[in-house]
Amino acid sequence: MITTHTTSKKLQDKREKFVARGVSTGNLNIVAKASGSTIIDIDGKQWIDFAGAIGTLNVGHTHPKVTEAVKQQVEKFLHPGFNVMMYEGYINLAEKLCEITPGNFNKQAILLNSGAEAVENAVKIARRYTKRQAVVSFIRGFHGRTNMTMSMTSKVKPYKFGFGPFAPEVYQAPYPYTYHKPENVSEEAYIEQVIKEFKDFFISTVSPENVACVVMEPIQGEGGFIIPPKKFVQAVYSFCQKHGIVFVADEIQTGFGRTGTLFAIEQFDVVPDLITVSKSLAAGLPLSGVVGKTEIMSAAEPGELGGTYAGNPVACAAALAVIDVIQEENLLQKSEVVGQKIEAKLHELAIKYVFLGEIRRLGSMVAVEIVKDRDNKTPDKEKTGKVTKFANENGLLLLSAGIKGNVIRFLAPLVITDEELNNGLAILEKAFDSVNS
Repeated sequence: MITTHTTSKKLQDKREKFVARGVSTGNLNIVAKASGSTIIDIDGKQWIDFAGAIGTLNVGHTHPKVTEAVKQQVEKFLHPGFNVMMYEGYINLAEKLCEITPGNFNKQAILLNSGAEAVENAVKIARRYTKRQAVVSFIRGFHGRTNMTMSMTSKVKPYKFGFGPFAPEVYQAPYPYTYHKPENVSEEAYIEQVIKEFKDFFISTVSPENVACVVMEPIQGEGGFIIPPKKFVQAVYSFCQKHGIVFVADEIQTGFGRTGTLFAIEQFDVVPDLITVSKSLAAGLPLSGVVGKTEIMSAAEPGELGGTYAGNPVACAAALAVIDVIQEENLLQKSEVVGQKIEAKLHELAIKYVFLGEIRRLGSMVAVEIVKDRDNKTPDKEKTGKVTKFANENGLLLLSAGIKGNVIRFLAPLVITDEELNNGLAILEKAFDSVNS
């Protein structure tokens, strides 16, 4: 047991008294230390992490190289503010991001604090460049919790309900969901249908001449890890090119190896004009960015973009170390291996548990739908909640997702060991067994 003068109960009581109830926490135990894919709470209990701080810890908890980079930076200075006086870390990270993101054209980058802030700045930049106002996102998409990104987000509760009015000139276009396509329609015909609906959207809802940008998650995260057909993504990109619309890939959850490539959009043979990054960029430190074509990024005048803490040097040091770790430890290949193992186990469990619906994966971005009936694919939010509750009470950090709350998603760190992975999957099986009725 870890020595502590504060009990979990005391801290839980203080949390209830002093922390706003609008902040949700899936596991109410108190972290004492964490390493790799294992967390130990103040009572000495161990937790296998399949949540990764909602996809923030691709290189794991407290990676030694990242920790050392942070320590070295902390000893030099914490934050002079890049808008006041420059520092090397910001410039080097901007250069690195321009090198590793898709596209052989000249690029520039801006560093910010959060994913939502990156998306919001991508919108600002696109508007400044195109001199247009409208923004198009997609049904089931999630882009953040600011007013603009709430407006771009699809799920009403808990993200939008009661928080309006929302930003104007934001529209949500159709996005394919092949698992729930009509039974009498082939997948090929369904994809063509959704592409047609997407194009018709720009006739019935908003004119392309008014649209500054289309912002797409290559895989919808909060929407349920929905993987779109390659043909659809390419059709959207081609439409944007034809009409002078900035195509923005929101890679906040999918980036930095999660899908088996450095960025998910690479697997769709599309090169975005702008790309937003955050989450696993800095291994848990607040940092985000927008990277893209120089002619678009440079449209804003000096002083029009920025923020007090944007591109904090400690976070930049962590990010530069993260990018090295991904390469040095072959985490892109490891991502595919981890994903294959999780998928194989889910297919094995699907034989035993009939409430497991579609299993889908790109790299180690894995999800399974929980359904009442496999034939009609009726979502079972209640059972999903019971599974995640059991897991979080029995040593496994596990998250749900999906517009109807019936998807279990897996975001284990890419550095997870076989022992950690197997232990976590064993707890997952017990969680499924606990609701098997």
